[in-house]
Amino acid sequence: METSLHQQLKALYAGDTGQVEVRLGDYRIDAVVGKELIEIQHAGLGAIRDKIRTLLAGHTVRVVKPIVASKVLIKRDALGGKIVSRRQSPKRGQLLDIFDDLVHFSNVFPHRRLSLEVLLVDIEEYRFPGHGRRRRWRRGDHQCEDQHLVAVRSKHTFRTAGDLWGLVPTGLPRAFHTGHLAERMGVDRWVAQRMAYCFREIGAVRQVGKQGNAHLYEAAVRRRKSA
Repeated sequence: METSLHQQLKALYAGDTGQVEVRLGDYRIDAVVGKELIEIQHAGLGAIRDKIRTLLAGHTVRVVKPIVASKVLIKRDALGGKIVSRRQSPKRGQLLDIFDDLVHFSNVFPHRRLSLEVLLVDIEEYRFPGHGRRRRWRRGDHQCEDQHLVAVRSKHTFRTAGDLWGLVPTGLPRAFHTGHLAERMGVDRWVAQRMAYCFREIGAVRQVGKQGNAHLYEAAVRRRKSA
């Protein structure tokens, strides 16, 4: 079932001049403004990879990826029932989470007719007790009833490999490995490895050798800051 969050984002992007839920051939498009097709994807980008590749053959496409920066959990006593508690979720999304998706989208992005727009959003999530279709359950399990948009914290638009490379601060060695990248970004090594994979696949860096067991990379594009 479509969430209120998805409906709110479709309306936000369609504005006063666009349309929502437009049929185009075999596909249904979330919003169309002028000649631009807008797809809002809460789940992994890999799930719409083939759809976007097909649409790009003849259309300008904007893919919108919301990342939940903060979430207030609102618990009901039953589906549609009385609210019994509210609390802030300890989970925090961040812009670098986009690399989790780019691992499965790097053969589509970048493209001259594609823009990837990442939204950091605050939401409310309504829950009620239940186990859904899960065979295994435990006390305190819940199901999600709906999600609502509270605010858009920031918007970041990427059109080229250089735009994405702009997320990396200056100060890396000319030939760097993922240890350097992890230290400079303040992330775990495995996160830096994922970033390096994406950068290599989209052409932002090239592999230039090895230092021990570590691959060395060098920037292959000019740095640009995301919008």
